Amino acid sequence: MMEAKARLSIMLVEDDPAHAEITLRSIEELAPERCDIEHVVDGQAALDRLRGAALPDLVLLDLRLPRLDGLELLAVVQGDAVLNQIPMVVLTTSDAEADRQRALACGASSYLVKPFGEHELLALTQMLGCQGFCIQRAPSA
Repeated sequence: MMEAKARLSIMLVEDDPAHAEITLRSIEELAPERCDIEHVVDGQAALDRLRGAALPDLVLLDLRLPRLDGLELLAVVQGDAVLNQIPMVVLTTSDAEADRQRALACGASSYLVKPFGEHELLALTQMLGCQGFCIQRAPSA
C-alpha cells in the first residue's frame, strides 16, 4: 500500500463564515496536525491562488460564491490540463439534483450537501485517495 503524504494541503472555498468554521473544525477533528488548510472566500480568489502557487491536494468548494461561482470555477479548472488533476469536492446547501448533475458534469469529484457528517467527510477523503488526511497510523515498532 502506498504511504500517504505526511501533510495534505486543502483549499476551502467558502464565503459563509459559519459554514467555513464548521468545515474547518470538522477537518481539524478528523486530522489534527495532518493537513494545511487555506481558506478563500470567493471563486476568483481561489482561481488566482490555484494559478499562482503550489497546487493543493484537494479543493472543497461551495457552489454559491461571489465574483466567480462554484460551477464557473469548476468549468475553468476542468479546461486546464494542470488544474484538472486536483480533486474538486462540492460542499453546498443545495440538494437539488440539477445542481448535483451540473457540478459533476463540470468536473466535481464528489458532491456533499451541508450539513455533512464526520463519516461523510471521512468516506469522501478515503474515496479520493487522501487516506493520510484521515487515518493516523501508529508508528511501526
